[in-house]
Amino acid sequence: MGILKKLLKAALFIVLFIALAFAGLLLYGTLTDFEPEEKIAIESVGNHQNVIADSAVLTFAIWNVGYCGLGAEIDFFYDGGTVVHTPEKLVDKYKTAISNELKTYYDFDFVLLQEVDQNSKRSGNFNQTEFLAKVLPFHNHTTAINYDVDFIPIPFTNPFGKVLSGLTSFSKYQSTENTRYQFPGNYSWPNRIYFLDRCFLLQRFPTANGKELVVINTHNSAYDDGGLKKQQMEYLKKLLLTEYEKGNYVVVGGDWNQTPPDFDNNKFVKEGGEQEYDQIPIEGDFMPLGWQWVYDSKRATNRKLSYPYDEDKTFTTVIDFFLTSPNINVFAVQGKDLNFQSSDHQPVIMMVSLK
Repeated sequence: MGILKKLLKAALFIVLFIALAFAGLLLYGTLTDFEPEEKIAIESVGNHQNVIADSAVLTFAIWNVGYCGLGAEIDFFYDGGTVVHTPEKLVDKYKTAISNELKTYYDFDFVLLQEVDQNSKRSGNFNQTEFLAKVLPFHNHTTAINYDVDFIPIPFTNPFGKVLSGLTSFSKYQSTENTRYQFPGNYSWPNRIYFLDRCFLLQRFPTANGKELVVINTHNSAYDDGGLKKQQMEYLKKLLLTEYEKGNYVVVGGDWNQTPPDFDNNKFVKEGGEQEYDQIPIEGDFMPLGWQWVYDSKRATNRKLSYPYDEDKTFTTVIDFFLTSPNINVFAVQGKDLNFQSSDHQPVIMMVSLK
C-alpha cells in the first residue's frame, strides 16, 4: 500500500508540474505578446534618391521566400508534416538558391518579399534581411515585422522556439512614407499569442507629375475559416479606394493566402496526387471596374507542405499575385517556375507604366 501511495504522489507531482509549466508558458507568452499599434512609421535603409519619371516602365517582383527553410525537401509539422526546424545544411542550400535568383532582379524597380526571418530558431538564427540586402545593394529596403514571439512551445517534444520575421520591400526609389498597417482581427486567446500579427507595408513614392505611387507589400491570414481574411480585405479595400480617389497610383503585391477572382483553385491538380484543397477565392466583384488582378494563370505559385515536394503529386495553386489601380497599364506578368526547390512559393514578375 505504501508503494501505491508513493506512485500516486509521484504521478500527481508530475501532473502538477506539467500544469504549472504550461500555465507559466501561457503567462509568459501573454506578457510578452507582440501587440502593434494600427499604424507604425518605419525607417527605410539606403540612400537612393530617384524620382519616378512619367514615362517609366516599372518592374515588380513578389516572392514569399519561406524563411529560407521551406524548399523541396521539407514538409511542415503544422501542415501535417514532421519538420519543425529546417536542418542547417538545407537552410544554406535554400538561401544560396534564393540569393542567386534575387541577383537576377538587380535592375528591378520593386522587389516585395514575405517571410524574411531575423534570427529565428526555425531557420538557423541568422538575419536574412541583412543577408538579402547585400544581394540587392542598389536598392533601399524596408521591413515590417509581422511575427515576433520569444518562445513557441509546440510541438512540446521539440518546441518551435523564437521567431522574428516580416515583410521586406526593396526599391530603387526613395520613399516619402513607410508605414506598417496592422490588419484588423485576430485569433482568440491563447492562439493569438503564437500566430502572426498580419499586416501590410505601405510605401509612397513621388512621381514626376506630382502624384504618388503607393506600393503595398501584403501577407494575409492563413489557417482561418475566412473570417479574418474578410476583415482584412475590407480594411485594405477602403484604403486603396481612398488613395485612388486622391489621384494616386496603387500597386499591391504579395502572398494573399487566397486565390484571385475567377481562378480555378484545382487547376494544377495532378492525377493520382493530392486532390481538392480548400483555398478561399476573392469575390469577382470585390473591387470596382478598372482595378486589375494580375497573375500568371499558367504557373502555380504555392505548394502544400504535408510532405516533401513531389512534382507528380503535390497540390499547387496560385495565391501570390498583384492588384493594380485603373490608372496603371500592365504590360506583362510572368510566374517564375523554380520547381519549388528553394521555397514553398514561387516568384511573380510584373511590368507596368503609369497612365
